[in-house]
Amino acid sequence: MSRGPVSEVPLHGGDPSVLRRLNSVATLRALRGGGEPTLSELAKQVGLSRPTTEGVLGELVERGLVEEVPPRSGAGLGRPARRYRFRAEAGYALGMEIESHRARIFVADLDGEVVGGHSVELDVDWEPPERLAAVRAAVKTCLARAGIERSALWAVAAGTPGVIAPDGTVAICTVVPGWQGLHLARELGRSFSCPVYVENDANLATVAERWRGVAKDVDDVIYVLAQLHTGMGAIINGRLHRGRWGAAGEVGMLPELGLRDTTAALSGAMSPLDAGAGEGGGESSGGGSGGGRDAGAERVLDAAMRGDPEAVALVERLAARMARGIAAMALALDPEMIVVGGELTHTGDRLVEELRRHVRPLCLGPTRIEASTLGDEAVGLGAVRLALDQIDERLFSIETAS
Repeated sequence: MSRGPVSEVPLHGGDPSVLRRLNSVATLRALRGGGEPTLSELAKQVGLSRPTTEGVLGELVERGLVEEVPPRSGAGLGRPARRYRFRAEAGYALGMEIESHRARIFVADLDGEVVGGHSVELDVDWEPPERLAAVRAAVKTCLARAGIERSALWAVAAGTPGVIAPDGTVAICTVVPGWQGLHLARELGRSFSCPVYVENDANLATVAERWRGVAKDVDDVIYVLAQLHTGMGAIINGRLHRGRWGAAGEVGMLPELGLRDTTAALSGAMSPLDAGAGEGGGESSGGGSGGGRDAGAERVLDAAMRGDPEAVALVERLAARMARGIAAMALALDPEMIVVGGELTHTGDRLVEELRRHVRPLCLGPTRIEASTLGDEAVGLGAVRLALDQIDERLFSIETAS
């Protein structure tokens, strides 16, 4: 969308090339808002003369970002009005989630429309070379199925467990073998000619929920990624809060706050619920801030949804324990909404219901606590959004626009 009219009157001491770039960015923003405006409509919206707008459009068409739309049939007598549209297919953003046990890939056009996806199971015990090879193969499959050339990617982003340094290095990670200390952005970047970004999985899930989930357009939100260890991400005043070293939200590092080994709190207390589960039923298959399916924990949650008294008691006990850490984060940031997602919410809302009951009394404001609506896709979609944000930053930069 346009940020408002751009005057054609030269700025005091201004460079005409800067004015051209301003006009180009304003026109592109207006077209990015959707629709197929006529030349006259676009000129009026942006606040430029018709000839200037026509010249700007010519440059944008040459760059492949805009195209003239064929005349509409049945438009009547006379020469039809010239219409233009933003070419969302001019480039693509690729987002991925890399966990201990799975990689999930999404590719989207410049409007954020997801046009392809693929997921692959990973061996929890793989070292980085094997894990990265499987991820690269998954990306290749995803792009091939979507009919998109690798060269059409404008930015790539990945979400993964752990504390991620600003340069894309996994600074701290205990749940993916060999991940700690790996410069993941550089390793992934060997497969792409475009920029590659890496971010914490809970942070990206937060971004996704605000983009197209239950927290859409909420400016102050906490996301709780309830998995092997529970991690959290936060958006404050509409912006992701990473902290100086990328460790914002890692309050679960303090054992007193009850966010470590959250899955084990269910699967490790199975007793009769585990009957007939088979060997290894209570083992976690991996982790991250979460990461890792735990069949034992899922059986407890399933039983709780059916009203099994022992399972209900286990979920209530876990929620009471987790409430300390979640409330600590909420009291520090005073969010409008807390979104709960991750592996421990996939079998229903029982955990979310119990968290509402235990967390709300500890908050000082009417904070809403909601279940994620994005499920398994939250981290991957957040990675897509991160890649799109980086594309937009370059696309609408006054310094780089032409």
